[in-house]
Amino acid sequence: MFRSFFMAGFEGATGRSHRGHWFDQVAATGHEKTVDADYKAIAALGLHAAREAVRWPLVDKGRGVYDFASLSPFLSAARRHHIEMIWDLFHYGYPDDIDIWSPDFPKRFADYCFAVATHLSVRMPGRLALTPINEPSYLAHAAGETGKFAPYALGRGFELKVQLCRAAIAGIEAIWSVSPDAIIVNVDPVCRVTFPPDKPELATAAEDFNNRLIYQAWDMLSGRLMPELGGSPAHLGVIGMNYYWTNQWELGAASDDEGVFTALSPEDPRRVKLSELVRAIHARYGHPLMITETSHSGPNRGPWLEEVTREAEILLLEGVPLGGVCLYPILGMPEWHEPET
Repeated sequence: MFRSFFMAGFEGATGRSHRGHWFDQVAATGHEKTVDADYKAIAALGLHAAREAVRWPLVDKGRGVYDFASLSPFLSAARRHHIEMIWDLFHYGYPDDIDIWSPDFPKRFADYCFAVATHLSVRMPGRLALTPINEPSYLAHAAGETGKFAPYALGRGFELKVQLCRAAIAGIEAIWSVSPDAIIVNVDPVCRVTFPPDKPELATAAEDFNNRLIYQAWDMLSGRLMPELGGSPAHLGVIGMNYYWTNQWELGAASDDEGVFTALSPEDPRRVKLSELVRAIHARYGHPLMITETSHSGPNRGPWLEEVTREAEILLLEGVPLGGVCLYPILGMPEWHEPET
């Protein structure tokens, strides 16, 4: 799909933490100042593609005014080092003057998508590759269900997920009006839950999560669910799957009740192989796929990458159209809610 199967992902989240503090991970990692050296370094490693964020709150000044100064160093570095890009257009943070619940929100987002696509189309060679909204399912959970991110809503997760998918569809159509052959990569987490042996009553909830909830946003974008939103297989495009070692956990633990999930250990027999999870997604949609985020921490990074590589090889040998693996984040980063730790 890109010049290299493995690509680098630079943490691009913006937003307001549970404390209400503004965070910008591009600035916090120093990447906005070192981007040229960073792209030179990844190219030397054979990583010729990158996933990067357009920071909506910095670009959209309101009233149809857009300032792309924050994007210019990334465009220059990408061209200089021949890095192909996937641009995230909405990575959790949005301008403060926006009411995300408003009926006007999808139009505001579409106007921004049109402006970004127009700006990029004359400054980047080749086809544009864009992610309209990064992880709508996670954002709906964190911002609409558990109140961890702005707008700090509780119990409105599904409502926010619908709103985000409606906006993504409008944004995709705005992108197509500028660049009809743009590659659309719709990114969401790939997760799986199980239940404790002594709590069989949670089996139904686990099955519902694994067989319905994790697909909900992709189903909306593809038109399988709530077709009145305007989704279609073309809107779904390339399926981007974010998968970390924490993405499989057990329901019903004390930490789970608090919204913090304890991952299944690598030795847990209930843990499912990544290839099996990806195979199920491909069987459901039949679309090209990418692992758009994956990593581990500390000494576990090497073994994790080896495992992901083995699983990717299995899928490719089976003919599953896996277009690449993004190592994310390629740079260390502070924690969103506790940046001082």
